[in-house]
Amino acid sequence: MSPALIGLECGGTRTVAIAATPDLQLIQRMEAGACNLRLVSDAELESHFSRIAAQLPPAAAIGVGMAGVRDAADISRVRSVLSKVWPGCPNEVDHDLESALSTAELDHPGQGRSRVILLSGTGSCCYGRSPSGKTAKVGGWGHLLGDRGSAYDIVHRALRAAAHHLDHSGRWCLLGQRALARLLLNAPNDLIAWMQSATKSEVAALAPEVFAAAAEGDPVARKVLAGIEEDLARDAVACARQLGRSPADIVFAGSVVLRQAAFARRIARRIRATLPGASARPLQRESAWGSVVMAQRSLGTAFKGSKQIAAAKPLVADAEDSFRIPKSRELSPTEQRNPRSTRLDRLPVRQAIELMLDEDVGVGSAIRAQMGGIEKLIRRVSAALANGGRLFYAGAGTSGRLGVLDASECPPTFRTPPDWVQGIMAGGFRALHSAVEGAEDDAVAGAAALAGRGVGPKDVVVGIAASGRTPFVWGALHEGRKRAAFTALLCFNPHLECDRKGPPDLLLALDTGPEVLTGSTRLKAGTATKLVLNLVTTLSMVRLGKVVGNLMVDLNPSNVKLRDRAIRIVLELTGTDRAAAEAALVAEGWIVKAAIARLGRKA
Repeated sequence: MSPALIGLECGGTRTVAIAATPDLQLIQRMEAGACNLRLVSDAELESHFSRIAAQLPPAAAIGVGMAGVRDAADISRVRSVLSKVWPGCPNEVDHDLESALSTAELDHPGQGRSRVILLSGTGSCCYGRSPSGKTAKVGGWGHLLGDRGSAYDIVHRALRAAAHHLDHSGRWCLLGQRALARLLLNAPNDLIAWMQSATKSEVAALAPEVFAAAAEGDPVARKVLAGIEEDLARDAVACARQLGRSPADIVFAGSVVLRQAAFARRIARRIRATLPGASARPLQRESAWGSVVMAQRSLGTAFKGSKQIAAAKPLVADAEDSFRIPKSRELSPTEQRNPRSTRLDRLPVRQAIELMLDEDVGVGSAIRAQMGGIEKLIRRVSAALANGGRLFYAGAGTSGRLGVLDASECPPTFRTPPDWVQGIMAGGFRALHSAVEGAEDDAVAGAAALAGRGVGPKDVVVGIAASGRTPFVWGALHEGRKRAAFTALLCFNPHLECDRKGPPDLLLALDTGPEVLTGSTRLKAGTATKLVLNLVTTLSMVRLGKVVGNLMVDLNPSNVKLRDRAIRIVLELTGTDRAAAEAALVAEGWIVKAAIARLGRKA
């Protein structure tokens, strides 16, 4: 292959690499991991560049725009590493704001106007250049001292505002509910420890939840975003004014302003109202192209146009003893000894396998015995989801983990919003992989977890407890009932004596019998739980029109395997050829239903 111009934009979230011809025609684009100069050693930087070089054509020149580059010493450090990976290759290195600005100048060269990049992504900054070459910078102080208007700043301000709102009103706002759901936390108090240990990127990743809450009318989120818009507009105007009196183009870059179009439009209006004659618009192509321009500059080539482009208030005031936990007429089968496995430790492996498989055979019959109740639950769940409600699973240990697992599978399989089906785990995120002592015995925490998610009359709450008597689960069920949600309990204790006047509205008490390993409910009870949850979400989604025949026509094709599956689904339902199916999917943003509608169902 002929040598190419290689542009690398290395940021706090990812690296984008572009290989282009000398006249800036795209050859190849790829992505790699995050690379901020302040966070990597020289050895790590060399390894990062080497992995990228192995996947790209030979380089004629390299341009690098990198987060964390601040001065000549930083530039020298990066160039030294580049010389090891691409020896003898001309290069130009600068910070990622320079690559973004070069992209803007590539789109609109030689117009005699100052240009300012307003960057709002994981971090934030404004950086500009006048027609005479003068540069100015506002912001870029890092997330602890500055970065006003960055994704990190948005989330930090929003969580502070949510806590303040709770302190003053006693209500946990929608923004807070979405944050807890996204983080698998159970109560506002849990955010304290999370915030203390979370990385900058982990905090910034919650920004979409702030925008989603604002779009749903949450006044706390809306007020935070209005303040962010004002700050970003003022910083852009201040940067432009430092460049002189010439008219200014303000160009938006970074994931926040590029992905939130309405947010960007409001900032643009503020800028134009304050700075007469200014234009404000998004960057027209990804800023890695500016790094390609930098590579071109290192060869002395002129620009050419491209043809491609503090403890929170508790939400639950109830005392632990106010959550009634039912009695069991006799010991739950899940705690009884199985007479068939009393010699398990002495059985030959093959016989032990046969025994465990024989025991699992009865799981299906136990589920069929509760067919009527499961059917009722599926109807309630599908109706709830169709009418703006949500499904919540609450559990501890294996039961909780299976609920979280089922919830996490719904967005990729059925393209559901993440908040449609939510798993609530006793002990929170850490309990998914490690035991949290006493978590399952805290009924108040179970109630607080439901309150923290803002459960209401449109929702369905399913408690999962093998013995049927887990306090965390019963706290959640009582809180769900108090908030007028439909409640159900999935357990494996047919001897449970539930109060007919209290929760649950539906009891599914399966009898799978004693476990092969006494008390190990990750075995038959766990298998049965997984099967029941499969039934509930799969058939609810079928009723919501997310399945045609036995094909998942609303999957989210987020990887190569799923994109191939999406193509095969379109082929099957439209009778077209593969090229037409893929073209329709690309045109419709890989939304399978839309691609099928575009092509038309076959008779």
